[in-house]
Amino acid sequence: MTDNDKPDNAGPSPEQARPGFGEQPTEQPTTELPAGGPDRRRGTISFQDPASTAPREPTVAEQRARRDAVRREREAELAAQAEAERKRTLRKRILIGAGVTVGVVAVVAVIYAAATPDEVTAQCTDSNGVIVDDDYCDSSYATSHGGYSSGGFIYIGGSSYRYNYGGTGTIGQRVSGGSYDAPSSGTSVKTSSGKSVQRGGLGVGGSGKSSGS
Repeated sequence: MTDNDKPDNAGPSPEQARPGFGEQPTEQPTTELPAGGPDRRRGTISFQDPASTAPREPTVAEQRARRDAVRREREAELAAQAEAERKRTLRKRILIGAGVTVGVVAVVAVIYAAATPDEVTAQCTDSNGVIVDDDYCDSSYATSHGGYSSGGFIYIGGSSYRYNYGGTGTIGQRVSGGSYDAPSSGTSVKTSSGKSVQRGGLGVGGSGKSSGS
């Protein structure tokens, strides 16, 4: 049987019944990327050019923090300068005080030395320079024992005695050092026993002047 032999009321063939049979194919739309721009799909990374990117203005909190940091740094510098100046002033005062103290001590020492006369110990010796009792150089003692004084010497019983000034030693020993010349009038002269010797080199009440042998 041919197509002409088919009855008019026959339905379409299976090919004709398929959807889209006899239609012209249409092109599917494509997704275009933005012109001149990178693919901004999910998972990609974009970079900024530092030369062409303007810096971000700091926030109010950041500006306040910067001002506080500058202020604290300035306060620390001022405090360090003040501490250094305080130490320098204190050191200067200590040096000045030490100088004044040394000066005062020196002045006091000079005044004390001037006000305090020199003191010399007198040792009564015989003609051989041996130290004897102080009484033998006392003119009053000599007179009471039939002796006398003359030219700085005390004569008792045919023996002579006189003072040695500044020498050392004990009774029975030969005097060591010192001088037989009487010291200046501003010098305090005392025997080893503590008795003051009258000016002139003799004992209390003496009137002679000691001289060298």
